[in-house]
Amino acid sequence: MVLSIDRSAIAPIGEKRITLRNLDWQAYQQLRRLLENRSRVRFTYDCGTLELTMPLEEHERAARLIDLFIRILVVELGLKIKTMGSTTLDREDLDRSAEPDNEYYIQNQPKVTGRRVDFSQDPPPDLVVEVDITNTDIRKNVLYAKLGIPEFWRFNGEVWRIYQLQGQSYVECDRSPTFPIIEKADLYRFLEAAQQDEVSAELEFRAWLKQKLSMP
Repeated sequence: MVLSIDRSAIAPIGEKRITLRNLDWQAYQQLRRLLENRSRVRFTYDCGTLELTMPLEEHERAARLIDLFIRILVVELGLKIKTMGSTTLDREDLDRSAEPDNEYYIQNQPKVTGRRVDFSQDPPPDLVVEVDITNTDIRKNVLYAKLGIPEFWRFNGEVWRIYQLQGQSYVECDRSPTFPIIEKADLYRFLEAAQQDEVSAELEFRAWLKQKLSMP
């Protein structure tokens, strides 16, 4: 008897993860210095728990396309931006640290433009994006709320969730507070089109957005 596998039913693997527990801040920093120049691993530390994430193709593709989506919106809406990529958000005073997929200054761009950001003194990034296709042991919503991130996007390969910081915790929103002109369906449509042709997807999205902006 020959067994066949329905590969369409297999959940995609977007990341490989290793979780270490009961590490203090000094141990976390030592381990990061040891590994950061030897691998593509990404570090997330939350009050003693350290997660090492190794992004795979599906993760990286989604993160880069969402970054492109955001940059198109910023340009076409005439906004300013300072892109921070996966810059480490170190807050020893909060015993927390993160390296998100994408982070941006948009509203607060004038406050940090033209110089290196100091997270101990400057405001946190206005928008952080995380792609988590596989399960994570870190409570990302709590982590980024504690870091004071005003807007947090999470994408699991299928569903885009938008969170806005209200007080000390996040509230899920239907639309982005930064880009209220778009709907979730617009990102889904862009990502689907980009699976076939990224260039045409970008051109079509720009043309659609310009037309939308010109409407009374």
